[in-house]
Amino acid sequence: MGFLEFLHMEALFEVKMADVIQRASQCYKYLFDELSDPRSRNWMLMDGPGPILTIVAAYLYFCSYAGPIYMKDRKPYRLKNVMMWYNLFQIAMSVFLTYRGIEYIIQTDYRFTCQNIDYSDNPIALTWVSSVWWYFFAKLTELLDTVFFVLRKKNNQVSFLHLYHHSMMPVLTWYGSKYTPGGQAIPEGTLNSFIHVLMYTYYFMAGLGPQYQKYLWWKKYLTSLQLIQFCIVLYTNITGLFAENCNYPKYLNYIVLFNCTAFLYMFGMFYYQNYVKNNKKLTKKLTEQKES
Repeated sequence: MGFLEFLHMEALFEVKMADVIQRASQCYKYLFDELSDPRSRNWMLMDGPGPILTIVAAYLYFCSYAGPIYMKDRKPYRLKNVMMWYNLFQIAMSVFLTYRGIEYIIQTDYRFTCQNIDYSDNPIALTWVSSVWWYFFAKLTELLDTVFFVLRKKNNQVSFLHLYHHSMMPVLTWYGSKYTPGGQAIPEGTLNSFIHVLMYTYYFMAGLGPQYQKYLWWKKYLTSLQLIQFCIVLYTNITGLFAENCNYPKYLNYIVLFNCTAFLYMFGMFYYQNYVKNNKKLTKKLTEQKES
């Protein structure tokens, strides 16, 4: 191969690479700009997937690897005051989101089987868009749940279920905020926010001290409510697949069905292991003590 032929091939390669880069840029712009909802496109963390994926990746890296290594030879951090304020913040955020969701159900022509997304620019529709974004933001702040577990050396609570749940929710809600902010997802998020009001209230009371333990008998019922929540979401998304005259994307129904089924299975196993199996062991032990 002569020198001129080499230069010609190099020039062709550069042209092809430039064409590939241009096409990739156009594809990126189409996927994350043109297809997205223009009303939330320029909001914080909504430009592209880079920031949210970086946050989730950093969360998983710290909670699964870097955090436990860092804490290995250190004493657990005492975060009582920090966690009390954090739980109060989460309670307030969950109350706000629950209120917004109830307001949405009352003010719209709500259909239980499938709820349309209002893509208009009227003030009421923009309120629902902002509500979805705030729900997404709440899922980001909830990542601190696991960070606190690691810093307090409560690694037994950092289960696969916990990591899966906390890493998937920010990604799914980011997608909803960017492409489909509203519709059927709002009532489902409302139910979830209401359960979080109860959950963070429990955490707040548990952090007040051992003298409040007698008021926390209702812990297992939180998991029961979560299981009921998943069943309701499964039902609404199954019926949504067959709903007519509804602009809520069918592919989202399938994604939610898959994810919710995984949650239902894992939370169900958690409930069985902690409240059914352990209760059977306790009953058996008490029976043996009485017989002896």
